[in-house]
Amino acid sequence: MEKVKIVIAGPRGRMGKEAVKLVMETENYELVGVLDHRHEGKNLAELEGFTNVDALVYTDIHKCFKEQQPDVLVDLTTPEVGMEHTVTALEFGVRPVVGTTGFSSGDLSKLEDLCKQTGLGCIIAPNFAIGAVLMMKFSQLAAKYFNDVEIIELHHDQKLDAPSGTAVKTAEMISTVREAKQQGHEDEKETIVGARGANYDGMHIHSVRLPGLIAHQQVMFGSDGQTLSIRHDSYNRASFMSGVKLAVDTVMKNDTFVYGLENIIE
Repeated sequence: MEKVKIVIAGPRGRMGKEAVKLVMETENYELVGVLDHRHEGKNLAELEGFTNVDALVYTDIHKCFKEQQPDVLVDLTTPEVGMEHTVTALEFGVRPVVGTTGFSSGDLSKLEDLCKQTGLGCIIAPNFAIGAVLMMKFSQLAAKYFNDVEIIELHHDQKLDAPSGTAVKTAEMISTVREAKQQGHEDEKETIVGARGANYDGMHIHSVRLPGLIAHQQVMFGSDGQTLSIRHDSYNRASFMSGVKLAVDTVMKNDTFVYGLENIIE
């Protein structure tokens, strides 16, 4: 079996380290290089935490792609860097799998157009945890029967974007089956600005940031005499790797732009 040649951007981050481990432990994957903002020309094995991981470190994505000619880029960086990396990958004929959140609707449209032009697959995943994706799908189903909903997402205090990409994606999915409405009393007033959270089509999204958390989300529905809560918790970053593998395997077979793993889960 021919191996899938993979480059990982952001290997020293918490998600990146798990992705390196995934690639090294998967029989038909080969780690041919990593992209980092430091350590140009070093071998990853020289860096702390990567014993016996033989992969060259690049700071220049163009040089990396020219020399290694990978099949897939797994990007786990930031929205700004991730967008630049994804565009460059598609221009080089490399299929991107991106776990960076915070892309704008304009960014997503640009990437979709690029996929059409190049005929390459690309997967952007706000959340790689399969359980989180199911939580979003279950919430979309529930929203057909419960029109009042609030989303509470909880993450570690080093997360840069709020609301989380998962919360925004959940709200987007719910809005496709829910008629927009303002929730709460019509004369409701915030005595402290922001108390009701962000507003998406009348739904409220609340972001919690605390040390000790990883990634958690609860979607609460209410109607006369009953409530329904759908919750997912990730307790470590290994929980995201099954989704990364699914995305890599899928992007090698398709030639379209995909935003969200819910679109490739059976």
